[in-house]
Amino acid sequence: MRTGTLAIVVLIAALAFALSPLLTSGFNGFAPDQFPVPQDNPPVQPEGYAFAIWGVIYLWLLVSAVYGVWRASGDRDWHAARLPLAISLIVGAFWIKAANEAPILATVMIVVMAATAIAAMLRAGSSQPWMQARPIALYAGWLTTATGVAIGVVLGGYAILSAQAAAILCLGGVLLVALIVQSARPREWAYPAAIIWALVGVISTNLAAPNVPVIALAAFGIAALALRGGQSLIKAETP
Repeated sequence: MRTGTLAIVVLIAALAFALSPLLTSGFNGFAPDQFPVPQDNPPVQPEGYAFAIWGVIYLWLLVSAVYGVWRASGDRDWHAARLPLAISLIVGAFWIKAANEAPILATVMIVVMAATAIAAMLRAGSSQPWMQARPIALYAGWLTTATGVAIGVVLGGYAILSAQAAAILCLGGVLLVALIVQSARPREWAYPAAIIWALVGVISTNLAAPNVPVIALAAFGIAALALRGGQSLIKAETP
């Protein structure tokens, strides 16, 4: 597909994605009664306030897409990321409706969204990071955690694992994937920042009990991602 055409596809997809919450009841996590085993405040799911990051993601991706059409339509530095990003956004435009009605389908969809968003981030150029790589990285980081959360809630909701075991397994998987992806693009801090934000939300969810194993795992993940990110920034500034 030609560079200019694909830039317009990304813009349309970003617009549809950003408007999708307005066409549904929104989403702040799976409802307990969506599963055979009700998932009331599952330990893998961040506190509701953490989902406010979607507002930043929607807006930043939309600004990026507009800029991409306006100023970088034929830019080869932008082109490589556009196809996987478009796929992710197109799937994402239907995700909230699926999540509110069919959690298993939504979980499959978010795996696709995360994989293609990560691919887009890794392919994104570095010449205009605030307009291209960084908004994609924030989106990909949140989706990395959201994928683990969705899988964890489904595992608990269908009694495949206990909610506690599912939380520990899936948060461990999120951290493994996150560290691998962060290593592939170590200077792009928006990716780990989104995951850290989600993990803070997980800690908030588990404070009341308190759920020490999940809190400890989330805190370890925050420390590991922050340390790796700090080392990368220091190296970037070292002549």
